[in-house]
Amino acid sequence: MSGAAGHAHGPYTLYDLDALPEEGRRHELADGWLTELPGDLWHDHAAERLREILREAARRADASVHVAGAPREVSTPAGVRRPDVFVVGRDVARSALERQARTYYGPELLLVAEVVTPRTGSERTDRVRKVAEYAATGIPHYWIVDLEPRPAVTMLELAGPDAREPLYRPGRTVRAGEEVTAARPFPVRFDPARLSEME
Repeated sequence: MSGAAGHAHGPYTLYDLDALPEEGRRHELADGWLTELPGDLWHDHAAERLREILREAARRADASVHVAGAPREVSTPAGVRRPDVFVVGRDVARSALERQARTYYGPELLLVAEVVTPRTGSERTDRVRKVAEYAATGIPHYWIVDLEPRPAVTMLELAGPDAREPLYRPGRTVRAGEEVTAARPFPVRFDPARLSEME
């Protein structure tokens, strides 16, 4: 991969990821390989809308959290991911800011969400690979957001401590016209249709 410092054929490291020129492209590091994330205006719009919805709900609940997303990074057992949306405790976010750290330690996350870009390699990554990766990291809640044919949110929750290995319980999918209702990490309610609306 051009732009990677030191070697052009992998495996790569966090230093190689950091050395890549920005140029409006986003990359992740998994198992020593760099992957370019697809760009899509609807994807980016939905991710921003979800961040707004979660921030609004966190304020109403007086939750001591910080809602963020890419370009912030999260460490996982496989490497570094750039989730579209994530929630961490406010103290964790403040500490990262004071240290000028761009990467959060995965187990510090309370919720992570990925917006699926259909018909791309990242679709399989979001639906399969990241499900296993985020569970192994210990992130309690993983939401998968679909925009086609209409917005929907699949909500996965980490199985309890008696599970043999970290995994998410099969989640429920809430479609446009219905209401996402979650109690954790703070109470939130919204119709997934809002993710594609202009306000």
